[in-house]
Amino acid sequence: MKKNPIGIFDSGVGGLTVFKEIRKRFPYEDIVYFGDTARVPYGPKSKNTVIEYSIQNARFLMQCGAKIIVIACNTSSAIALEELKKIFPVPVIGVIEPGAISAVENSKNGRIGIIGTEGTIRSKAYSKSISKLNTNTEVFSEACPLFVPLAEEGWEEHRVTRITIEEYLKTLLQKNIDTLVLGCTHYPILKKTIQQVIGSNIKLIDSAEAVTEQLDEILPAKETSIIGEDHFYVSDNEDKFKQIASRILNRKIEKLIKVNLGESWYLS
Repeated sequence: MKKNPIGIFDSGVGGLTVFKEIRKRFPYEDIVYFGDTARVPYGPKSKNTVIEYSIQNARFLMQCGAKIIVIACNTSSAIALEELKKIFPVPVIGVIEPGAISAVENSKNGRIGIIGTEGTIRSKAYSKSISKLNTNTEVFSEACPLFVPLAEEGWEEHRVTRITIEEYLKTLLQKNIDTLVLGCTHYPILKKTIQQVIGSNIKLIDSAEAVTEQLDEILPAKETSIIGEDHFYVSDNEDKFKQIASRILNRKIEKLIKVNLGESWYLS
């Protein structure tokens, strides 16, 4: 590569919501995205497995020359972030802390809801981060495992999706929350329908948007007309990835490479 890229990894396609926000904010940066589509989802997997997969993903991004690693996966961020920070010599950013900061800043009554995968909710990572920022907040969490397949199926506004959202969120809505964190990078795909269900009085927090604010503190501002290059890699299911990615990014991905993380890959 001509210059060192921002490296992003996720368990699948959900991290493209993070990619989209980073690309919008940093049009001049090269970006490498890796989706571990062979091993998605990470949510139900054990802590040790998630850490192992995350290390492999980050190592691949380092082989691509990444100057920053963005963990665009809430489960990996919750479980493996600190481990990756110890191992790799570049800044490593997760999506938990930026989302927690944004939630605390936006909540007026201190009652915050979190929705995410089983792994993220089980880790209590958001609750811990929010409590560190403001001890007066109350956090209410709900695992919503069916949101991921609904998002990947492209059923953003399907009646089945609305019914599922209503079922998952009915308990949270009884807690008088005024802020709801989308604690999985797939969930912004369903943002419109989620907002319709919870109503306009509850603020939705999208960690993908919050991550770009943290990157602002690391990456120097540039005035240039150069457009950055995008490089996409997956571990399986290239056709499905392209199909879903085209909906999320509103454009086609022409070049997508399947990699085996057991091999060494270097970009020329």
